[in-house]
Amino acid sequence: MKNFLQKIPEQVKRLSVLLLVVVIVFIVATSLLTPKDFGLVGHYRAGAIQNNADKKMQYAGQEVCADCHDDIWKTKNSGYHKNLSCEVCHGPSFNHVNEPDQFKPEKPRDRIFCPVCHEFNPSRPTGFPQILSASHNPRRICVTCHNPHNPTPPQTPKECSACHAEISSAKSVSSHMDIPCTKCHEASEKHKLRPREYLPTKPANREFCGQCHSQDAKGDEFIPRISMATHEPRYVCWQCHYPHLPEAL
Repeated sequence: MKNFLQKIPEQVKRLSVLLLVVVIVFIVATSLLTPKDFGLVGHYRAGAIQNNADKKMQYAGQEVCADCHDDIWKTKNSGYHKNLSCEVCHGPSFNHVNEPDQFKPEKPRDRIFCPVCHEFNPSRPTGFPQILSASHNPRRICVTCHNPHNPTPPQTPKECSACHAEISSAKSVSSHMDIPCTKCHEASEKHKLRPREYLPTKPANREFCGQCHSQDAKGDEFIPRISMATHEPRYVCWQCHYPHLPEAL
């Protein structure tokens, strides 16, 4: 045995001692730091349930806000922010509900808060109001021009590209660049103020595109033509072709 130990390299002996020390420290630290009630009712401290129950309430719930702010509540519930809780913007309000004179709700007073949702992001749904905060009235806070409880734009957009910039950019370099948006989409004036509630129409049948692209259609010779009877008759054209950039297919 003695000869065997002598054959072990010195560095291996040192590493073995170090490993043994680490294991002992780990075992001792675990026994000292692990709460006694850990694992009694699951993979957590049993006392954590009571600790959370003992925490003071912070959020009151937006229904309570309507008790005193009925007019604002009605305005918000008829606008885009109807599914946004009051406390998202005004912070926890439990103390304010119980002592309204002493605890006032917060108000977003800078331009950092609103861009959390409204800063331009191409992954957001088409029509979702977005801005470039660095260039969009950079010296004014958002609530100067927009009522957060009824966030309609202060000016009605005149061009589709005001909200649909990405689609407009794609269309501007396509063969459909000279076709106005309203040729294929019908959009009421209400769509400009409440775009997600009053959606524009889309071509509902193949005959619409066939006005230009069927073999019998009149028009310039360079326009691509198809047989409406045999060319994928089960589908509406835009299910396969992206109309804003048809060359992409």
